[in-house]
Amino acid sequence: MGPQRRKRMHHSIRDVSRAARTRARTKDLDQIHDDLKAPEKLLSQPEDADLPGLGQHYCLQCARYFTTAAALDAHLQTKLHKKRLKRLKEEPYTQKEAEAAAGLGTDNNRRPAVEVGLSDVAMRT
Repeated sequence: MGPQRRKRMHHSIRDVSRAARTRARTKDLDQIHDDLKAPEKLLSQPEDADLPGLGQHYCLQCARYFTTAAALDAHLQTKLHKKRLKRLKEEPYTQKEAEAAAGLGTDNNRRPAVEVGLSDVAMRT
């Protein structure tokens, strides 16, 4: 029997980690919610040669461009698009709600006074 092949042949390839870092990111749900407030701007765009389909076929909920109207219609029937519609029905959290959940909100003197016991005093000295 001959020698066995070395394991972990691709463990130090930089391109894999670099590709994961620099790939095209999609819009987050809260950004799409902002787009849904003024859809006219995104649905009637001027022709742009850099975008697929000259920027004329755009799915507002998924923030994706398509090359043809048929491709857009096929996308509207997919499971991915329907799941995105369900997720967009929920309102995104505001910054105030996030801070309140983390305990950073103002209490306006509504907290009950904490009683200091003898064991607490002994621990401080």
